[in-house]
Amino acid sequence: MKTLMLAVILSATLTGSSIYDFKAPGLTGGTINFADFKGKKIMIVNTASMCGNTPQYKDLEALYEKYKNKLVVVGFPANNFGAQEPGTNDEIHQFCTKNFGVTFPMAEKVSVRGDDIDPLFKWLVEQSNELAKKVPTDNSRDIVWRKFLQDPVIWNFTKFLIDEKGNLIAVFHNKVNPMSEEVLKYLN
Repeated sequence: MKTLMLAVILSATLTGSSIYDFKAPGLTGGTINFADFKGKKIMIVNTASMCGNTPQYKDLEALYEKYKNKLVVVGFPANNFGAQEPGTNDEIHQFCTKNFGVTFPMAEKVSVRGDDIDPLFKWLVEQSNELAKKVPTDNSRDIVWRKFLQDPVIWNFTKFLIDEKGNLIAVFHNKVNPMSEEVLKYLN
């Protein structure tokens, strides 16, 4: 019984009720504390170094540089899809810095799907499910969009946008370019 109670308490602690409850180990050390980003939008992206979407690192960096006074981009390397992030944290850092000049915060490699899903991504998926409930089902496009929001992390480079108050306001498919008007409309 003690073990069950401890598991319930630990689960509630790890899950978090707000984005600001989460912390993540940084790719090069230190801690990414989401409470430090209060008052800014936050874009959380699951990344991979050997994916067809990997060139998005360049546009994520451009987005971060252009809007850094009101947006923080945080990358989370993950090896969940096609073993496209096999490297160590140091190798990932070297790759991102050398090839794309990444300066935005990057977390240590995590799992973004499955039984070992990182607690932050579990929370993001739960929040995305709440957004899905608000999507009408009047036409086939809305139905497809709602289905995506119910299971958003289907590949590398899914983007979650959090507003200045800590609420998930948008989820962007892995093929959506970070500098597209679809994203920028939330920043301008």
